[in-house]
Amino acid sequence: MKKTKYILLPFLVSLFAVTGCNDDFVNTQPLGEVSEASVWTDAALAEAAVTNIYRGIGNGGMDEQMLASLTDETMFTHPGRSITTITESRSNSADPGWINNTYEWGNMFSYIRAANIAIEQLSEPQLQDAGLVDRLMGEAKFMRAYYYQQLLRYFGGFPIIDKSYGLSDDDFLVARDSYEDCVNFIVKDLDDAATLLAGKNLASGRTTELAALALKSRVLLYAASDLHDIPTASAKSSVISGFSNKELLGYTSGSQEARWQAAKAAAKAVLDKGTGAFLNNSEPVSAEQGKENYMNTSLSRNGGEEDLIFGRYFISAKREGGGRQGLFNGPNGYNNWAGNTPVSLLVDDYEMMDGSSFDWSNEEHAAKPYENRDPRFYASILYDGAQWKPRASANQPRDPLGQIQTGQYELPSGDTHFGLDTRNGPIEDWNGSYTGYYMRKFTEPADDFVDQNTWQEIPWPILRYTEAVFNYAEACIELGEDAEAKNWINKVRFRAGLPALTESGDALMERYRHEKRIEMVFEEQRYHDTRRWMIAPETLGRKANGINIVGTLKPGKTVDVYRYDPEIYDYSYEVINMDEGKENRQWADKMYFLPLNRSELNRNENLIQNPGFD
Repeated sequence: MKKTKYILLPFLVSLFAVTGCNDDFVNTQPLGEVSEASVWTDAALAEAAVTNIYRGIGNGGMDEQMLASLTDETMFTHPGRSITTITESRSNSADPGWINNTYEWGNMFSYIRAANIAIEQLSEPQLQDAGLVDRLMGEAKFMRAYYYQQLLRYFGGFPIIDKSYGLSDDDFLVARDSYEDCVNFIVKDLDDAATLLAGKNLASGRTTELAALALKSRVLLYAASDLHDIPTASAKSSVISGFSNKELLGYTSGSQEARWQAAKAAAKAVLDKGTGAFLNNSEPVSAEQGKENYMNTSLSRNGGEEDLIFGRYFISAKREGGGRQGLFNGPNGYNNWAGNTPVSLLVDDYEMMDGSSFDWSNEEHAAKPYENRDPRFYASILYDGAQWKPRASANQPRDPLGQIQTGQYELPSGDTHFGLDTRNGPIEDWNGSYTGYYMRKFTEPADDFVDQNTWQEIPWPILRYTEAVFNYAEACIELGEDAEAKNWINKVRFRAGLPALTESGDALMERYRHEKRIEMVFEEQRYHDTRRWMIAPETLGRKANGINIVGTLKPGKTVDVYRYDPEIYDYSYEVINMDEGKENRQWADKMYFLPLNRSELNRNENLIQNPGFD
């Protein structure tokens, strides 16, 4: 060791002697890093920096745990305390419950900072291409607005940060701004983005002028809603009326009608500039065409992609998590995880083909509950007897037809065959649905696509033209313009094969809310809609439920291998509530907003907690 040391010493001395005369050697840039100054002088690097801001979108809603399971759409099959903390209204500042990184407070602010850096650098551009500068600035402003919109609709008013903080800054402890100021800031960013992006063609997955207009429409619709009109919200909730800082939650003054007018105008701007998909029907299409239209719109293919304004795209070769929807939610009998399973509360809300309500007290409905329903039901839900994909080769002898089996069925021997897709079945029973249903929407339907081990490329719809249709219709109803509202709602219904709505007033509003629930199911709309409409106590507060199905052989009938067949079996159906050991859902008004995590409050003494939380 000593010999080595003496050999090295002269070498090091000579090295310092040489480098001491050559400052360039010392200042050499690390090969694996790029300086910030270099990023904003190089077009490709600047674009890469702005592209990186999109990462905060995550997988959109295509995660193993979906926001749908915090609503009356689905139930998470493997609930830990994080999911049930929210559905049972046990959230608090120390344990808020499951909060996805796509709206987590700290995560959103980290991407807002990245957007602020880009906006600062592009405000005094060093790039030669002015068109590129405008586009990148438009994208950065849109993404800042998008992340702030995420914070606003989950938490209420936030601290408006429009600069990137450095180590020398001393004003980190910023208070939350009013809800109104936050809305105005977001809308200004979106107006700027729309102007900067006008006329520019961008790759799929990047924002556009139309996306900026669509997000503005959403923000202004929420702003006009009852939850954010403080006099209205206070009359409906003692938790809100007793809060000392109501300005953080909504408008304490001004005209709600004027806000509805602004929401209507913003939605109409989207409708005028976009086209949507399959909406030019003067009467209902056939049931078969309605199902196909809905599937193509949901899957963004075969013309349905025209409805998608802004989406999160996935590339199967990269094996991105959002490409595993079939695995996350598919039937256990297909070796999938049955993560977010539809509850009967949702299934029973699908209308009959003639537009009437499904009713278990109707003997015909109760005997054949899955016949003659809204075509969107068949494109969204996998139910007992539904035709699905071929089973894995090892399981095909048990089900050669590829039918969903979520019941228990009598065999000629007198034994009971538990369906392959139940928690008593022979295939991964621990992953079976408790509700008796599975999610079909957003899952690749091709027979040769094996969800268990294949990544799909179906995009997550962040903003859809259809959402703007609903925004416009809702604003029209609130303003007493029922005929115009029905005109647009019926475009959506005709596309699905359903008859026109004819109601007016409060009855029309109820039908509208039902229509949006069905059309945009599993798209992270229901969570926010039930809150801003302030109907969560009557909707999200209900117990999760499912279906119990028993198949009994008809006299003289026999089978070798069970198959769904009403000519062979008599089927009975019973709606069952989930026992409290699985999920004991209840609503508390504090859940209109999420709590700020205690760690954030400890870091910033100027932050005010939301009402109802410690």
